[in-house]
Formats: sequence, structure tokens, C-alpha cells
Amino acid sequence: MLLADSKFGHLGDLPDRYAANCRKVKAVALSTGIEIIPAVFPVGYSNDLLYNDPNLAEALPVRDAEFVVKGGGGGGGGEAVLVPDAGAVLPGGDMSDLKKWSWHDDTVVADAGAARIQDPQGKNARIVQKLTLKPYRQYHVSVRVKSKDFHGTLEIKALTPKAGTSDPVGGDPSTLIFSQLGVKPTQDWAVHHAVFNTLGHTEVNLYFGVWDGGAGTLWLDDAKIEGVGPLNVVRRAGAPVTVKIAGKDTPLVEGTDFEPIVDPTMGKVPWPGAYEVYHTPPKIKVKGSVAEGTKLLVSYHHVVTVNDGQVMICPSEPKTTEILRDQARRMHVLWQAKGYWMSHDEIRCLNQDESCRKRGLSAGAILADNTRACVEILKEVNPGGRIYAWSDMFDPHHNAHGDYYLVRGDLAGAWEGLSKDVIVAAWGFGTRVDSMKFFADRGNPLLIAGYYDGPPGAGVKQITPWLAAVPKGGVLRGVMYTTWENRYDDLEAFGKAAWGK
Repeated sequence: MLLADSKFGHLGDLPDRYAANCRKVKAVALSTGIEIIPAVFPVGYSNDLLYNDPNLAEALPVRDAEFVVKGGGGGGGGEAVLVPDAGAVLPGGDMSDLKKWSWHDDTVVADAGAARIQDPQGKNARIVQKLTLKPYRQYHVSVRVKSKDFHGTLEIKALTPKAGTSDPVGGDPSTLIFSQLGVKPTQDWAVHHAVFNTLGHTEVNLYFGVWDGGAGTLWLDDAKIEGVGPLNVVRRAGAPVTVKIAGKDTPLVEGTDFEPIVDPTMGKVPWPGAYEVYHTPPKIKVKGSVAEGTKLLVSYHHVVTVNDGQVMICPSEPKTTEILRDQARRMHVLWQAKGYWMSHDEIRCLNQDESCRKRGLSAGAILADNTRACVEILKEVNPGGRIYAWSDMFDPHHNAHGDYYLVRGDLAGAWEGLSKDVIVAAWGFGTRVDSMKFFADRGNPLLIAGYYDGPPGAGVKQITPWLAAVPKGGVLRGVMYTTWENRYDDLEAFGKAAWGK
């Protein structure tokens, strides 16, 4: 049984009763013949590790954002205020005239000063504004939303015409927003937020809309975009903050010329390791030596969330490796397991901050290096023990490629971090033939993670083509009933179908 718990990421911070409860779980498993395989190293969904230090989050760069000092000079301090970006405007944002937008689908119509999406029945329902923005800037987008029995997902997307090509390791991604808005099927008017970084892009198509709508009604109003900063600013040496007077090369001194720039809620709300999509950003307060009207250029690094709050840890920070090593040692003391499962999975942001960039490596090489270190840690902690890993981030037929979420550059070569004794759990059903052959050819044993959540019996129907796809000469170590919805009604039938083969 693969066993994961968010508290595995900070065992040193837990009361004694937690270890006592784990011993009870081990005893029950032993009495029933179940082997527990604990999950370690959540590199990708890293919030559990970031509990230990939220500033270790992989961060996106803001470069030379323009601020102007208000109220400084004369011995008194002032505040550096962000200069509004003239391109960050939605002429039709109040939804009073949909013709002011660049374009919209016929499924979006005007309704008493709002935009309405009603019963799209699978058709796209989007309204779009083409924008010219500044590269490497942080932007905040908001929109008011009302819904009634709406079956679908409202999204805000910032898409670029194509991925950037100026970067020597492969450029920046072409999709810039991946956070969920959390709109309920039925709700009264409420404001929803998204934040993105333009990275190396200047042309952005900003979408508000639905790609999977069914029945029901949804209204949009008061859509806005604005430059923002320094929201969720990260503070560590590998994510530096610099403030310069425009036209001068020498940076101002933090603590002397301006107050330390810190976001007090970054990575702490509602608990350590959790990051809000948006909140009021911290102010930049300057000392009296910086006169009112002074133009400043501010550079920093910030966190953005993916999907439902997911944040990646920076694998290039030495402290990250220390935390991973500490976790492995504590987990083995606690569980004394025969094998451990490395949770490198769906890594959405990588190779963006200075800790990664200064290495001059591809995203794939950075991931391979981290994976290699993690394998070595487990072999030190548990000599001769089994090591498992999810397949997707190491599979060129799945996620190990370019233009993947907010990963800078190409993930090709990530698989080089897997030694041949690591058991690879293949879970991409659509690529199962090529994927399992790829790892078998590398010498890795295989485990089928049958992704089954769906209609009753879906897992049973899926296991037969999975088993048929195992390549000749490949070593299959087993099959895992993989449910993310806590559905175990098909477990017995699934097991019989697998064992019968």
C-alpha cells in the first residue's frame, strides 16, 4: 500500500502521538500481510516540504519594474509606488459593450451590463482581449462572477502567440496562468483572482471563459488587469531583490535606503506551505535619503500557484537537499520500510529563479540532478531497499518535453537521474506502449499504476490493455490500483482481472 501524508514533510514538528499512531498503522498492516510503501520527496506538489521554509519555493523573476517615490525627502520616508502599465487596460472590462473586446464566441452575449454564458453545451464560450504588456512583470487579473446551476469551469488564461525563442535553454512557456478560480455551480456575485508573470513575452491574449461548459448560466462583469508587485515575494540569496535609481548602476542598500521588502503572508495562509493566489502586496518604504519623485527600478522573484494551490520547491537550493535528506532519515526511523516512493510528479514550475538559472543547465538536467541526489539519499538511508518513482516527469512521451506549464526550457534528459534499479510506475494510459518500452529499454523494472477513476468497471476494462502493452523483455513488478477519489468499489474485480493474467 502506497501511503502518503502531508505531515511526512515536517515530522520534526509533530507531537509524540503522531509516531505512536504510525506504529499502530504498521502493526495492523503487518497483521494483515500488507506492506506499506511510504511516499517521500514531494518534488512537484511541494507544499508539504515548503512548510519548513516557504522561501524555498521556485520563483518567477520580475526585472526592472518601474516605481516612483511618493512623499520622500526632507528627512522623512516615502513609499515607492508602481508606475501603471499603459498596456494593462481592458477597454470593455465593464462588459457594457462586448464589441470593445478583441473578439468573443457567439456563446457569450450581453445581459444588462454583464456578459452571460448560458447552456454552452460543450461549445467554447470565451471573451478575449489582445494586450501588449512588458516582459518579466507581475500582473493581477480579477473578475466578478455570478452563476446558477452552471456545469463547467470558468478559467482566466493568458496565452502568448508562441513560446519565446530568445532564451538559450529553450525559451519561456506560452501559457502563463494555470490557477483555478474556484467558481461554484451556484453563487452570488463574487470577485475571483489570477496572477501571472509575462516572463519573456510582450504579446498576451487574455481570456475569460469556459472550454467545458454544459448546462446552466454564468455571468461575468468588471474584468480588470493591473501591474502588481511585490506580491508573494520570495526572500533568499537565489531569488535576489534589487532596487536601483533609474539611470544608476549601483543598487540601493536594503535596510539603509529602503525598508526590508517582505510579504508577511507569503507561504503562511492558511498554514505554512500554503500560498494565496492574491492578497494586497507589501509596500516598498524608502528612507529619507530617497527624494520624492525619484524613479526606481525594482527587481525581485515571486511565487505563483498552479491549479488548486500547488507550488514547486526550488531543487537548486542547497537547503532543499538538506530538507529532503532529513525527511528520508526521519521517515526510515519511523517506518523501517522495505521500499520508498519518490513523489516527483507533475512539476509545474522549474528553472526560473537565479538559483536555477545561474547553473546554465536545461530543466531536464536540473531535474535529473535532483532525482539522482534523491536516489542516493534513499540508498544511504535504506541500503538494498526498493525505490519507486512516478513515470511522467521522466518520460519523453508524457511530460519530459518543452513548453510544459511554467517550466523554463526542455525537460528532456530528466530520465538520466533514474538509476536502473528504480521501479518506474507508468500511469499515462494513452502513451502506455511507448512509455513502458522506453523505461524497459533503459533497464528499469516497471509497475503499472492503473489510472481507473471513472464509470464503474473502468479499472477492469483498463487493466487488460495495460498488461498487453508490457514490452517483451520488460520486467513487470506489479500493478497498482490507483484511485484519487477514494473509490474502492472496483478493487476486488480489478485485482482479479490483473491476477488472472
